[in-house]
Amino acid sequence: MGDGLRGWTAARRERTAQAQAQAQGQGQQEPGRPAAPARRVRRPLWQEIPLLVLLAVVLALGVKTFGVQAFSIPSGSMQNTLQKGDRVLVDKLTPWFGATPARGDVVVFRDPGGWLADRPAARGGPLQQAMSLVGLMPSPGEQDLIKRVIAVGGDTVTCTAGAPVRVNGVALDEPYLYPGATPCDDDPVGTVTVPEGRIWVMGDHRNGSQDSRAHELDRAGDGFVPVGNVIGRAVVVAWPLGRWATLPEPDTFGQRQLAAGRTTDQGPEAGPVLGGGHGAGYGAAEEPTRSAAGLLGLAGALPLLRGRRRGRRSGRGKAAAGERG
Repeated sequence: MGDGLRGWTAARRERTAQAQAQAQGQGQQEPGRPAAPARRVRRPLWQEIPLLVLLAVVLALGVKTFGVQAFSIPSGSMQNTLQKGDRVLVDKLTPWFGATPARGDVVVFRDPGGWLADRPAARGGPLQQAMSLVGLMPSPGEQDLIKRVIAVGGDTVTCTAGAPVRVNGVALDEPYLYPGATPCDDDPVGTVTVPEGRIWVMGDHRNGSQDSRAHELDRAGDGFVPVGNVIGRAVVVAWPLGRWATLPEPDTFGQRQLAAGRTTDQGPEAGPVLGGGHGAGYGAAEEPTRSAAGLLGLAGALPLLRGRRRGRRSGRGKAAAGERG
């Protein structure tokens, strides 16, 4: 019995020694063989989802603040260039580099004061207000409008019944006007000079637009919009897809005589350039498509997440290959 116990003990020691030797052999790196990359701990999906949401919010906030913002057209004051229900994309980037509105631009701007007095201010709950900060929901209280720039600071505008609009004495050819609309018959304001740092705006549907003409007639000086109120230039009709179109400056605003006829005491033209009655006629630009910024942020975050997860899978595959090699 004693011999059997001693034999069992010796066999156990031998097996233990073999196991230790095998473990040491696996831990040693063969000469010339690269070390296997360390495995990265994979973060579970439920932990990555909050990171993805945070990244999307940050990207959306950046896009909305500095890049492109979507606006909805709620009225017909810019027909037929823009129809009610159209969604336009507005360039908000170039103004950060000193660009200013140019004649012929279609611009979105904040109410300079009293233009939307008859329009009730929308109200939103705390959730909508918070989400609107990052462009995931429309802002309930913003009062914005959309019109075409006819003249800039230093220009002289003549708007009389039965005649075309003249800027610095040059008649404008306006094929973009709504069929049957007259250039100035509804609100013949006469001749005005646009102060420096201001713009003169008019809707393309002149018979249905309360623009610079009407507000200048109400009170002298109220028809001019401060350049600082301009949010950006509308560059494209993005929705509906069947109406997709760019919004270039009409050829009539490229006439050289426009700049040559500027009022001399107003100085030279500015440097870089960006180049809608009461109620419905204002052409106020609402923002139900601000979620476009949120979608752009989400679209930017998804590839980063996929790249991280693909990189982890690739790293694990290389590690496994190294162990099998």
